[in-house]
Amino acid sequence: RVGALLMIDMAHPAGLIAAGLLDNPLRWAHIVTSTTHKTLRGPRGGVILLGKDFPNPLGKETPKGEIKMMSQLLDSAVFPGIQGGPLEHVIAAKAVAVYECLQPEYKEYQKHVQKNAAALSQALMNRGFTIVSGGTDNHSMLVDLRSKYPELTGKVAEKALVSADITVNKNMVPFDNRSAFQTSGIRLGTPAITTRGAKEDLMEEIAGMIETVLTNVDNEKMIAGVCNQVNKTMEKYPLFAY
Repeated sequence: RVGALLMIDMAHPAGLIAAGLLDNPLRWAHIVTSTTHKTLRGPRGGVILLGKDFPNPLGKETPKGEIKMMSQLLDSAVFPGIQGGPLEHVIAAKAVAVYECLQPEYKEYQKHVQKNAAALSQALMNRGFTIVSGGTDNHSMLVDLRSKYPELTGKVAEKALVSADITVNKNMVPFDNRSAFQTSGIRLGTPAITTRGAKEDLMEEIAGMIETVLTNVDNEKMIAGVCNQVNKTMEKYPLFAY
């Protein structure tokens, strides 16, 4: 025992945790932080959670000489410490998002997020891509490009895929010999396409389109063709439909 505090940030998998598909870190951590967007699927924002309140270990006291609780320190640090007035419309949107998390449909959605991610990572591995950790148990995957495309940087891969309307971001991989501005990997996730209604059968097609683009990063005509294919395919999965 050294008196340390354990803080866990669950920003990326928060939605899966809310659905009960991944372990809740509040069981172990003193403090848990998260965004309210990403897999939680709410508006952009953040949240700080305590499993249970406790006297702050920093010795901070009230004017009456009483030790402040940790929640008091966190509350005052956020407001008025670093944030101003609350945005009521964003608070309302967060409430709607949290309400959605409590619905049975939300758990089914997150299950499909996991299934789609597993299917996409397997489809990529079947094509010779290396997935860091050998697969995924959550919503995302990190692709190490070096085994399949030794000369291709994450920066170039990202630009080519975005040109084809496939959203990814460059990302460093373990023991990367390139800088964070170049990288040897890309990161992909399935929450957005799952929200649009995509299922596992589409992941094979997506993997094929990714491979086509990355094999032809200098071929604008080929990339434009994939872009057309992406948009034609996604017409079946509208961003919003009544």
